[in-house]
Amino acid sequence: MGKLTQLAVVALATLSFASFAQEAEPEFEDGYISDELFIYMHSGAGNNYRITGSINAGTQVKLTGEARNGYTQIIDDKGREAWVEDKFVSTKPGLRYVVAELNGQLATTGEKESSLQSQINESTERLNAAENQTAELTNKITNLESQLASAQSKLNTQDMDVKKEWFFNGAIVLGIGLILGLILPRISTRRKSSMDSWS
Repeated sequence: MGKLTQLAVVALATLSFASFAQEAEPEFEDGYISDELFIYMHSGAGNNYRITGSINAGTQVKLTGEARNGYTQIIDDKGREAWVEDKFVSTKPGLRYVVAELNGQLATTGEKESSLQSQINESTERLNAAENQTAELTNKITNLESQLASAQSKLNTQDMDVKKEWFFNGAIVLGIGLILGLILPRISTRRKSSMDSWS
């Protein structure tokens, strides 16, 4: 029972320490090294402290908020803590950083422009293809309309020919009927008179 209590206390203490360590981690402000060729970093706030390295102009750093004797404590891009003179530190990006960022933006803009130009070219090709198809369909429609008009004209001509033929056939039948109507009564009267003379 005692061991279990000790383990619980140790676990609780470990968790509390871990959460305290996370809360205690400071938030650093971004800073930049000014546009000098390079500057030396010192282990403390002054020239009398050991030089721990150098840092290039325009490098983005973290500012710890510690400053004294004209020096500011920084954390460089390699994670090293050091002190540099205040005059070499700014919260605004240096010229080299700005130029590099602008070059990056320019490259991105160039890529976007190239992509847009490619899309415009592709859209133009599609539009030209659509216009060609439209012209082709218009020609086909014109040809079909011409064929339809020709067929309609032929149909009208054939209809007139059929009507004329029926008219002529009717006239012939009527003429034959009239002729027969005139001839048959005479023939029948002659037969009657000849039969009368025989008797």
